[in-house]
Amino acid sequence: MKQLIQNFKTGELYVDEVPLPSLTEGMVLVENKFSLISAGTERGTVKVAQASLLGKAKQRPDLVAQVLRNIRKEGFAATIKKVQTKLDSLKALGYSTSGVVMASMDKNGQFKPGDRVACAGQDYASHAEIVSVPQNLVAKIPDNVTFEAASFTTLGAIALQGVRQANPALGEQVCVIGLGLLGQLTCQLLRANGCQVLGIDLSQRLVDLASTLSVDKAINRNESDVIKICDSFTKGQGFDSVIITAAAPSNDPIELAAEVARKKGKVIIVGAVKMDVPRDPHFYRKELELLMSCSYGPGRYDTVYEEDGHDYPFAYVRWTEQRNMQAFLQLLSKGRINVEGLITHTFEIDEAEKAYDIVLGNVQEPHIGILLRYAANEYKKNTKVAVASINVKDIHVGFIGAGSFAQSYLIPPVKESGAVLDTVVTTRGITSKNVAQKFGFGFASSDHRDILSNQKINTVFIATPHNSHASLTAEALLAGKHVFVEKPLAIDYAGLNQVIEASGKAKGQLMVGFNRRFSRLAKEIKSAIINIGEPTLMNFRVNAGALPREHWIQKPEIGGGRIIGEMCHFIDLMQYFSGALPVRVFAESIATDNAKEVGQDTISITVKFQNGSVGNLVYVANGDTSLPKERLEIFCGGTAGLINDFRSGSIFASGKESKLKVEGKGHQEEVAAFLDKVKNGGGPLISLESIVATTLTCIKATESLSTGLPQSIELPS
Repeated sequence: MKQLIQNFKTGELYVDEVPLPSLTEGMVLVENKFSLISAGTERGTVKVAQASLLGKAKQRPDLVAQVLRNIRKEGFAATIKKVQTKLDSLKALGYSTSGVVMASMDKNGQFKPGDRVACAGQDYASHAEIVSVPQNLVAKIPDNVTFEAASFTTLGAIALQGVRQANPALGEQVCVIGLGLLGQLTCQLLRANGCQVLGIDLSQRLVDLASTLSVDKAINRNESDVIKICDSFTKGQGFDSVIITAAAPSNDPIELAAEVARKKGKVIIVGAVKMDVPRDPHFYRKELELLMSCSYGPGRYDTVYEEDGHDYPFAYVRWTEQRNMQAFLQLLSKGRINVEGLITHTFEIDEAEKAYDIVLGNVQEPHIGILLRYAANEYKKNTKVAVASINVKDIHVGFIGAGSFAQSYLIPPVKESGAVLDTVVTTRGITSKNVAQKFGFGFASSDHRDILSNQKINTVFIATPHNSHASLTAEALLAGKHVFVEKPLAIDYAGLNQVIEASGKAKGQLMVGFNRRFSRLAKEIKSAIINIGEPTLMNFRVNAGALPREHWIQKPEIGGGRIIGEMCHFIDLMQYFSGALPVRVFAESIATDNAKEVGQDTISITVKFQNGSVGNLVYVANGDTSLPKERLEIFCGGTAGLINDFRSGSIFASGKESKLKVEGKGHQEEVAAFLDKVKNGGGPLISLESIVATTLTCIKATESLSTGLPQSIELPS
């Protein structure tokens, strides 16, 4: 299918062929008819990408601070690699579309193939022939509303939320500062509500448009008597509410709003404006109320609502994102809102670059509402597109999942090994196309079956969300592939049993991404204790840092929680150093009533092993970031090993300290070792027993937390 894309590194804007997005639970697959270019928002997004590296840094100081923190945490080289991966990415544009449902997996069965719908959401309702959108960001279009008009729905919902914040009563006088697309819609909504509306803008063209379409009076900000005109309009009382829909780096909009508002009036911020709020004379002396409007309503930025599809109760949250979309569509249906007068241009998707020339000012044409149109073609429904020609070699690799981790730590060493990068699969076609181009894959796809059914591909890397690891691993093994799956192997008993059953029928290698045992530091210490023959005591302290409750890893049904999703690394490392399987586990976490903290993320886990070894893991989410992340101590028969954040280490033996100055957590080494096994054969790098035991120990640790009792670990036959 065709999609408008921007390369974030170079700023280049173009239309390209990308795979069809995948349809997953809670999503609706829609064939677009029209999409609306939000000139203000998208102009800013495009210009950030077109800026130099220094320019990008100036515009996003928050990301610069994040990079500096990461340097302290992971080192300069690893951080620079991550930054380069992030910069060299393809970005989807657009967030307001209309089209026809092709298929739906929404949880309520609300949407059926053939339904006419409006869609919202950055990275979802994109300028693309086909989009996959979360169910709560989709609304049905009334029969008498055109696709062109419905494509305005997201902008309409944003305007409507701003009006709701003002909460205007019938007959109130409202000033709207900024008469771009958002301002024009806001003015129309206010008039539909029975308000008297005055609009202000710097552009005379927009002032004239508002005068004929959406306001009782419109004036140019540059006129010398703006305040007098406002006083005349309100008979000297001031406006009940002032809604700022402008986007400007100046503080003028908020200062003007305060000056023209009545005493105890409201100022509502909808647009992106500077907010150096002046206390005197107006905000303080008039006791003005300053309100922010958050995008298109309650639910925005809440992953539980937007991504998981859980709606807010109607009786308690009357207006959500989706309900604001529905309300705007009803206003269109009843003729209360006129968007036809706002449409200045319509381009076919193939001509999208011409549209953005106008938006960016490269072509000087008056504009406000610019639409992209999509034609119906069967070819657009391909899940797989060719990217580059590839040669036949011993190892043909397919990647299922290719997020930041895979792009930083898995794909580069596979490429360096000389293996063929055949096909990469992600749920979003633009992501797979980006990764394929960046690393030289032959094909990009959104359907994992394009890998499993490909007889040429003999090796599969799985780096998807945790809840899909077990099923994909089992499928790949049964398809006759060698499998490298990122940790964890499974998040529950059912998934673990599925992999065990598949492993019994498979001939390929199975490897889980427990990279730390492959690090040079771990190998050096292991070699110092391997022949001692005594039980090992291990103390691991991990200052992991907090993850918010809404993070996908924290969701038991997706990420499995941090014990299963992250701490499995250290359970595996304990097995490596002890040389034995675990037999018992006990876990105890802090108890906290702080809603921002997840108690079980700060935890102490003790594991007993078959040979008498003991491992203690203290995993900390409530520490300070200035403390290095990992400190591991290993004691065995008069010898001790120390690892400092996998940047340095020491071996203490015979009264002497031998310092180890080698860095790295073993990512490159584990991939190289796995591919060597694929090519040359031999036993598994980590036994199936050990892999299963690690997963089982983590599951049992969560049960120990629940029961307060130690849990025995018995491997299935």
